[in-house]
Amino acid sequence: MEAVRPGVSPDVRPYDALLLVSFGGPEKPEDVVPFLENVTRGRGIPRERLEEVGEHYFLFGGRSPINDQNRSFLAALRADLAEAGIDLPVYWGNRNWDPYLTETVAQMAADGVTRAACFVTSAYSSYSSCRQYRENLYDAVSGVEGAPVLDKLRHYFNHPGFVEPVVDGVLAALADLPGDVRDGAHLAFVTHSIPDTMAAASGPDGDGYVTQHLDVAAEVAARVGAATGVDHSHALVYCSRSGPPQVPWLEPDVNDHLEALHEGGASAVVMVPVGFVSDHMEVIYDLDTEALATAERLGLPARRSATAGDDPRFVAAVRDLLLERAAAERGEDVARAAVGALGPTWDRCPGGCCANARSPRPALCGADGVDA
Repeated sequence: MEAVRPGVSPDVRPYDALLLVSFGGPEKPEDVVPFLENVTRGRGIPRERLEEVGEHYFLFGGRSPINDQNRSFLAALRADLAEAGIDLPVYWGNRNWDPYLTETVAQMAADGVTRAACFVTSAYSSYSSCRQYRENLYDAVSGVEGAPVLDKLRHYFNHPGFVEPVVDGVLAALADLPGDVRDGAHLAFVTHSIPDTMAAASGPDGDGYVTQHLDVAAEVAARVGAATGVDHSHALVYCSRSGPPQVPWLEPDVNDHLEALHEGGASAVVMVPVGFVSDHMEVIYDLDTEALATAERLGLPARRSATAGDDPRFVAAVRDLLLERAAAERGEDVARAAVGALGPTWDRCPGGCCANARSPRPALCGADGVDA
């Protein structure tokens, strides 16, 4: 990552703003079902099912943690940019709840923003974690006269600023386990399940979602092994499956995996929420509530490691990605930070990448401009 040099303001041209793009979440009980209706619009999911899922939120006061996490991240990001001598306004827009992307883009246009870099709080390739956000960005600018040009920053699942906090979180979780089970602890890397067909269509060559997760899991496990002197077994598992039971989704579910670990004689497990950048509802409910209850029932010592959150290294990674992309847009040679086997990803998604299986829709930030 580019170091901060005292007295030197990094060049962010052609950008005059940074936009944080996120999922959004309800902030009070009466928001829960309307929020879930936004998330599932067009899928024909019965209201009763939405109310059932809503009970997860009511366990936490009817409030998702994600908006507060974004506020904390925004504050840290603005402070990081200011410390680096970058005078750039930072905006925030959500896919599914206030502040909505369209309203934020309208405010950006009113403020005179002409071109903004977009950091999305989803690190991997798939329709729901990339292409759908690109469609949302298209919808946002198409509804605003004089909207700024928007460029999505590249995937960062293998950026050291994301990976290093995850490694430290695993090390801390291992250290918190009883000494007699620590060395035999299994690392269960957890991400959001998606339909098999979506996974197969992810990335420019297919199967990008799983391939990217496997790569970062292997990198984290190797770094943990180097730090501890212990080669911990590891696997990629999934949480938060939804949709009709006849539609195949990525497996195994984390709870089924815990059952298999117990039957196989594992001494302990650390659940690593590598698919999430902060403690989303999937983390605090699916892992901290449901999966830890499964482990306790099994008598399997378990810990959940920390997400990157607003760790300064992750915050600084956004600055690094911004400066990298700005330099690339100016036609300069760029050193791109990445760890693992896959290397840095593309600035503009290839045409047809992470296809919309329901119906093709225009999307921004593709290699061919607005593509369908």
